[in-house]
Amino acid sequence: MNTDYYPAEPYRIKSVETVRMNTREEREILIREAGYNTFSLKSDDVFIDLLTDSGTNAMSDRQWAGMMIGDEAYSGSHNFFHLKNTVNEIFGFKYIVPTHQGRGAENILSQIAIRPGQYVPGNMYFTTTRYHQERNGGNFVDIIREEAHDATLNVPFKGNIDLNKLQKLIDEQGAENIAYVCLAVTVNLAGGQPVSMQNMREVRELTSRYGIRVFYDATRCVENAYFIKEQEEGYADRSIQEIVHEMFSYADGCTMSGKKDCLVNIGGFLCMNDEQLFNEAKEIVVVYEGMPSYGGLAGRDMEAMAIGLREAMQYEYIEHRVKQVRYLGERLRDAGIPIIEPVGGHAVFLDARRFCPHLTQDQFPAQSLAATLYLYSGVRSMERGIVSAGRDKNTGENHRPKLETVRLTIPRRVYTYRHMDYVANAVIHLYSERDRIKGLKFVYEPKQLRFFTARFEEI
Repeated sequence: MNTDYYPAEPYRIKSVETVRMNTREEREILIREAGYNTFSLKSDDVFIDLLTDSGTNAMSDRQWAGMMIGDEAYSGSHNFFHLKNTVNEIFGFKYIVPTHQGRGAENILSQIAIRPGQYVPGNMYFTTTRYHQERNGGNFVDIIREEAHDATLNVPFKGNIDLNKLQKLIDEQGAENIAYVCLAVTVNLAGGQPVSMQNMREVRELTSRYGIRVFYDATRCVENAYFIKEQEEGYADRSIQEIVHEMFSYADGCTMSGKKDCLVNIGGFLCMNDEQLFNEAKEIVVVYEGMPSYGGLAGRDMEAMAIGLREAMQYEYIEHRVKQVRYLGERLRDAGIPIIEPVGGHAVFLDARRFCPHLTQDQFPAQSLAATLYLYSGVRSMERGIVSAGRDKNTGENHRPKLETVRLTIPRRVYTYRHMDYVANAVIHLYSERDRIKGLKFVYEPKQLRFFTARFEEI
């Protein structure tokens, strides 16, 4: 492993938060009390927190300064117009509706863009996205390229949409029965895999022939832009902002969780170019979020999001962000740990099927692996497998994804390479004792989004 390849942190640490390492004996009690669900652990009981990169970012001094000029007017806050103008410039969309976070935008889009019975094709499901689509009568159809379902394949742009799958769905169901194409950049549950600019362009060309809208899940679009710059011909000399702008020129709108690539702790927005859809969105946001000029956010939060979005366009920031994740991935891969390849932009995904071959999928190997990793090390991760996939809304049977993974998610501007070394060493040690990992069973299973609050016990 060539450590010269990895850039130093492009920031200085100005404020610190003290963390405590508890004992294994304490963690045995804590994980059992949490029902073997890492979501139910207290933050104070976690040494390195890789549960998610959503809202766990460290904000910059400029963002914190921006918080002090929050205009908390109930309507027409000047911070909203700063955010609106920033989004207009970077993404290119005419209209923006702020929301409290990404799923608020998903909720609104699903209500205004889906008629009951319509199909919503996308490049692999995401939990909250599919929930809102199905709750509003839609039928999600996975049209990601087949290679994305194989953790061992190391090929670029595994997040691409399979155009043949999309064409087949249009031919079978009719273009009028396609609500919109949901294109995620990057694809979280595939391992943070990017989508190529060529694929976005081709999806736009295909859908334009049938009058089908395309909405992006823009949550990690800056990471996607970095992969395009790094790996796609013709983009090496383009800036991150130029690449992002071209990406969204092939979309009709997007949902955005600002808690990721906008470098804030709360916030999101919905964008579109269609004025009628925008008016419908404004009517819905008043019901669920707040006025169309704040959408459930304080003025200070909108200001921090506008500043953070511009900071995310800096090449030095995104290069370090992606390569810090890659550093952890390469340390694990070099040690023979089974992971999803190639390493994506926000997390390293342990392949629980190969990590725990002695456990069947019905014994929740990824959930058990995440719980045991915490027990061994104090590192919190999260399950991304059969538990996250939930149940079929029609049959009640478990969805059985081909990928059964544990996500080690790296917050932005929070941890150092030495933290990554600690995590790598913990995983490597656990792998040497993997036969001791026990399967789990439900003792409490929520009806919706069960992975957040479910409880388990060892078999």
